[in-house]
Amino acid sequence: MTNLPALHLLASHGGGFGLNLNLFETNIINLAIVIAGLVWFLRGFLGGILDRRRQAILADLKDADDRLVAATTALETVKKDLAEAQQRAEAIRADGQARAEAIRLESEKRTVEEMARLREDSAADLDAEAARVTAQLRREAARLAIEKALASLPGKLDSGAQARLIDQSIQSLGNA
Repeated sequence: MTNLPALHLLASHGGGFGLNLNLFETNIINLAIVIAGLVWFLRGFLGGILDRRRQAILADLKDADDRLVAATTALETVKKDLAEAQQRAEAIRADGQARAEAIRLESEKRTVEEMARLREDSAADLDAEAARVTAQLRREAARLAIEKALASLPGKLDSGAQARLIDQSIQSLGNA
């Protein structure tokens, strides 16, 4: 034991807390050996567990990084495909508008042509009707003139004039 008065005072304070520096009584050596043994033996065990855990974390990080790269690549591909699809949609829309315009112009052209044809048909019908009416009027006028002439002929023509008229009519029919 040591004879230090301050330590003695602390140790003899009446059953309370005291500091004992005697290595053999306090089992400090045994505790040091047990702790050193634990560190020595558990270092491999805990180190292996920690190393496996570190490897698992690194593998998870690498997997996450690979998935991020794959997702980024897929995103870029999808963006490119979207841009191409938008371009195709724009081309289809423009083509549709061009076709609609062409159909509209063709329809207008056909409408104008049909109107012109109808106008020509109506003019032809009008001309034909006018010609029919004119011919009918001429026939009617000729019939009336013949009736009038026939009615007035017996009093104006003697038998010799009638014979000459008949001969002229027969001769003109023969020449025709």
